[in-house]
Amino acid sequence: QVRLEESGGGVVQAGNSLRLSCVNSGGTLESTSMGWFRQVPGRERREFVAGFSRLRGATGYTDSVKGRFTISRDTAESTLYLQMNNLKPEDTALYYCAALLGYTTAQSMRDWRLYTFWGQGTQVTVSS
Repeated sequence: QVRLEESGGGVVQAGNSLRLSCVNSGGTLESTSMGWFRQVPGRERREFVAGFSRLRGATGYTDSVKGRFTISRDTAESTLYLQMNNLKPEDTALYYCAALLGYTTAQSMRDWRLYTFWGQGTQVTVSS
């Protein structure tokens, strides 16, 4: 069973860093592919930020965060991380962790509709 809970959000100034964590309280993450998505108030769609595929641990990022964000997973701790460096005001959003059972590709990991399990979200606010 997959039960996700995010933490690590907060209010920071531009240029600073945060690390988001997503714990699966239901057990292991070994059978899942996962992703981080974010949503800004007033926008319906959740934007893909980064993904981690069960297929050889492949990762992917949206262009706006490449070189600044790093997704990683600690299977032993059942935790997914998102290290966010050099944060910008446009990174302000509610960040969600998501998972699905099985594999994703470089393309499919970006589609929020494919993910079955979601956390409640953690707010990231970046001031200029």
